[in-house]
Amino acid sequence: MSSVVTGEAVVLELKPAGFAARGLSIIIDIIAQLVLAILLVLLVGNVFGGVLDEALTNALLLVLVVLVLVVVPVTVETLTRGKSLGRLVMGLRIVRDDGGAIRFRHAFIRGMLAILEIYMLGGSLAFLVSLFNERSKRLGDLLAGTYAMRERVVARPRALAAMPSGLLEWSATADIGRLPDPLARRMSQFLSQAPRLTPQARHTLALDLAAEASHHVSPAPPSGTHPEEFVHAVLAARRDRDYAAMMRQRERTESTAKRLHTLPFS
Repeated sequence: MSSVVTGEAVVLELKPAGFAARGLSIIIDIIAQLVLAILLVLLVGNVFGGVLDEALTNALLLVLVVLVLVVVPVTVETLTRGKSLGRLVMGLRIVRDDGGAIRFRHAFIRGMLAILEIYMLGGSLAFLVSLFNERSKRLGDLLAGTYAMRERVVARPRALAAMPSGLLEWSATADIGRLPDPLARRMSQFLSQAPRLTPQARHTLALDLAAEASHHVSPAPPSGTHPEEFVHAVLAARRDRDYAAMMRQRERTESTAKRLHTLPFS
């Protein structure tokens, strides 16, 4: 995943598209453009067949090439905010480096560079450039400040911290208010990934997190507490207390609103 910080200081977790997914989407787009070009040539041939001279025919073919390779892709990409037929099939979207939707300027730069790196050079330039950056950007993306993002990402269910029965009494009086938010996020991520870890790695990570969290929790848990149970207990207690505080705040807000509503108008 790629972390992007917006202007409002919101962290977005975006997953850049891999080279294979981008390559398949480009192949689909090229096939669609070939089909469109053939249909346009047949249409023009039926309408103007035998009427145009050689010079006018060449000029019309040039217009059709520009229409199919530049005008249509840039227009579609601008109107759909980074989509194309291939990206729709592969679940991709072109976005700016800051995670925002692209505009005509970005689509135009990408479309013009695509003629060189994809059509004229057979995709070799795009392939070489994409090998040397972590987001698989081609030259057009580098100049436009864009990259391809995966939209269809499988959402893994988050593991909910469960309070171990043996630590229920301890958690009722434990002080966990000093637990830093970054550490709490790391502990939550560990619980989500724990089933996929080897037993040794799982125990080592749980031991490290429990040791780090113990500096911010008072009093210490009962002797012999398993480190993973300690992590569960700390996160469960933190979640329950945050929820209780939120409900109390909500009740106070509703109570204040009711009192203001019942006050007589002066």
